[in-house]
Amino acid sequence: MAQVLSDRRDVQFVLNEQLQIGDLCKSERYGDLNTKTFDLFMNEARALATKELLPTREESDRVGATWDDGNVTVPPSFHRAYKLFREGEWLTIADDIEVGGQGMPQVLAFASLELFAAANMAFSIYTMLGHGAGKLIEVYGSELQKKMFLGKVYSGEWGGTMCLTEPEAGSDVGALTTTAVKNEDGTYNITGNKIFISAADHDLVDNVVHPVLARIEGDPAGTSGISIFLVPKYWVNEDGTTGDYNNVYVDRIEEKMGIHASATCSVQFGAKGPCRGLLLGEERKGMRIMFHMMNEERLNVGVQGLGSASAAFLLALNYARERVQGKEILKSRDPEAKGATIINHPDVRRMLIQMKAYVEGLRSLNYYTGYCMDKVVTSESDEEKSLYQGIVDLLTPICKGYTTEKSVLVCNDAIQTYGGYGFTKEYPVEQLARDTKILTIYEGTTGIQAADLLGRKLGMQKGQVFMKFLEQINATIAKGKELEATKALAENLEKAVIKFSETAMSVGKAAASEKVLAAFGHATPFMEVMGDIVLGWMHLWRATVAAPMVEKGKKDLAFYKGQMETARYFINVMLPITFGKMDSILALDDAAVAIDDASFGG
Repeated sequence: MAQVLSDRRDVQFVLNEQLQIGDLCKSERYGDLNTKTFDLFMNEARALATKELLPTREESDRVGATWDDGNVTVPPSFHRAYKLFREGEWLTIADDIEVGGQGMPQVLAFASLELFAAANMAFSIYTMLGHGAGKLIEVYGSELQKKMFLGKVYSGEWGGTMCLTEPEAGSDVGALTTTAVKNEDGTYNITGNKIFISAADHDLVDNVVHPVLARIEGDPAGTSGISIFLVPKYWVNEDGTTGDYNNVYVDRIEEKMGIHASATCSVQFGAKGPCRGLLLGEERKGMRIMFHMMNEERLNVGVQGLGSASAAFLLALNYARERVQGKEILKSRDPEAKGATIINHPDVRRMLIQMKAYVEGLRSLNYYTGYCMDKVVTSESDEEKSLYQGIVDLLTPICKGYTTEKSVLVCNDAIQTYGGYGFTKEYPVEQLARDTKILTIYEGTTGIQAADLLGRKLGMQKGQVFMKFLEQINATIAKGKELEATKALAENLEKAVIKFSETAMSVGKAAASEKVLAAFGHATPFMEVMGDIVLGWMHLWRATVAAPMVEKGKKDLAFYKGQMETARYFINVMLPITFGKMDSILALDDAAVAIDDASFGG
C-alpha cells in the first residue's frame, strides 16, 4: 500500500542513520530506553495516525467545528480519535514520567507530531495547545496550582489554550487592554476580549484552562506591565474539583479558509459576570512566561508544516505514478506510442524532486532541532548544553518561518502535479493547501520570525552562537570533501556558506546602524537565505551518510541513490538561486521603506 503521510524509510534514515538517536540511550536520562523501543514507539504513532486520525480528515473538514450559545462542538469523528490519543498518553510524549509523561526524547515527539499533523492538522491543534498550557503550569505554577491543574491537563481530561491576541492589539501584545483586579482572597477578576484563540472551547474535554495575558490594575503600559493568569472555563477548587461556570464566554468561532474542524474563537472574559483567574508566576513577568509556550508552539507549528508538506508530496507522487496523460517527449511523434504516466514528463519530475528536496530537508532540520533539545538535557558539560540551546534558539525562527513557507509551496506544487483535479475537493491536496496556509501566520507571522532572527537571534552572545552554528556546517563540509561522491557538493555548499557569512555580517551591521529600516526590509529574504543554507547543509549531511551505502551496494540501494540525487538537485540546482537572493540583500536597496504611502497607489 502506498504511503500517504510520511516516508517510513526516510524517517528511519534521519533518526537512526543521520542523527543516530540511539546514542541518546547512553545518557542517564534515556538509559532505560533503546533503539528497539524507539522503533516500536514510531510504529504505534504511525498506526494511530494512519488508522484513526487520517479517516477523520475529510469528514472533519466538511462538518467543521460548530458554535451554539457559547459552546463549541467538534466533528463527531474526533471523539474516538481523542479517546485513543488520551489512552496512549500521546499528549506528553517527551515529558517526565513523574508528571505523567512518557519520558521519550523530544526528537520522537516531533517525528510523531509530523504524522499526526499529516493525518489531520486541525485535530493536532487541540492536543498541541493542551500540552503547551500544561507545560506553563509545570514550569511556572505553584505547588498548589500544579496539584489543581496539571494532572488533568496533561492527561487530556481538560484542554488548554494560549490567550494573547486582542481585536485592537493584534501582534502588538503590549497594547492589550485586558485587565486584572485583585480580590481579597488573592484571586483576580479578569475582564477583556481575546480573538483567534484556538481550541478555546470544545466538547472533547470537561474544562478548558486559559493562560491569559492581562494587565493588573495600576501596572505600567507596554509589555513590561503584563502578567499572566490561569483562567478556567469552570472554576477549579483547591482540591482539583470543578466548581461554577467562570464566565468565560465564547461569542463566535471564525469562518476560516482552512482548518475548519479547529475552533478558532473569540472569547469574552467577565462580560457576563465575574471571571476569576489565578496569577501564574510573578507579577509583570507574563511575557517571559508566555514565551516559554510560544517558543514550544513555534517549533510545533514548523513540524505541522513538515507534516502537511510530507502528505502533499506523497499524494502527488502516488498520483503521478498512476495518472496516464500524454506521451513521453521522445515518443511524442510516434502515432503508435502509448500514453505515459505523468511521472515520465520532465516538468512533473522537476516538481516532484523539488518537493522531495524540501520535505526531506525540512524533516532533517526539524528533527535535528528536536535532537538538539535532547542534547541540552543529556549533555554533561555546561559548554555543550549552551551550544545546543543556542542552536535551538537560533533555528526556532527558521523551523517556524522557513518550514511553513516551504510547506505552502510544496502543497501548491502538489496541486499543480494533479492539474485541474488538484483544485477540486475530490482529491485531498486542496484541503492540505487550505489548512497549511495558517501555519505561516499563527504563533507569529513569517515577518515576525524574520525580525526575531535578524534583531535578536543573529547577535546572541555577541554573535558567538551564530559562529558556532557555522562551525557545525563547516564540519559537515569538511567530511563531505573527504568523500569522492560528495566532494563537489561540499565545495559548492562551501561557496554558498562563505557568501552567507558575508551577507549575515552585512545585514546584521546594517540593522544596528542608520540603515536599520532597509535592513529589516530585507529580514524575510535573509531568513529564506538562511533556510536555504541550512537545507543545503542537511542534504550534504544526508549525502555523506548515503554515499558509503551506495558504494558498498547495500540493500535499499534505490533509497540511498535517491538521497544522492536529491542532494545534488538541491545544492546544484536550487541553491544557486540563493546567490541571487544574497546579492539582493547585500545591495540593501531601501525602495520598500523609502516609497511614500501615496505612491503605492489605490
